[in-house]
Amino acid sequence: MNKHAVHQLILEKLTVDLDIAQRAAQTAYETATHEENIAENKYDTLGLEASYLAAGQAKRVEEIKQALALCQNLQLRAYDDQRGIEVGALLGLEDENGRQQWLFLAPDAAGLKVDVVGQPVTVITPRSPLGKGLLGKFEGDEVEILVAGARQLFTVTEAK
Repeated sequence: MNKHAVHQLILEKLTVDLDIAQRAAQTAYETATHEENIAENKYDTLGLEASYLAAGQAKRVEEIKQALALCQNLQLRAYDDQRGIEVGALLGLEDENGRQQWLFLAPDAAGLKVDVVGQPVTVITPRSPLGKGLLGKFEGDEVEILVAGARQLFTVTEAK
């Protein structure tokens, strides 16, 4: 699996998500400000609801812009077996039950998923318990995290 290809897919997905969010924000804004949606009585809340939606969509646009900017400015470096895992790493993990997963440790865009030749890759950040636990680890290391009081153990199978 190629780290640069995964990074490019993440940037493309964020760009598409930004376009969709901007169109949704514009539609919500137009609905909120349309003259037909002016409240005629206290029970007529369509305009108010649309304004809340417009505000939420505008916030989402800003979040995606920030994630895109941080990911665009990410300088990818080859995995260094002296430094261990750092932001920009592409990782293979295996849980206690032998399930494999691929993760990309990015500065933002947590939860974003991209598909690389049928293999899903999930973006995590150092702000997550798993991301924080992975920083500085090496291939073969185990990472233990607590999620809602349950212990989860992962082994780093690959780092790129």
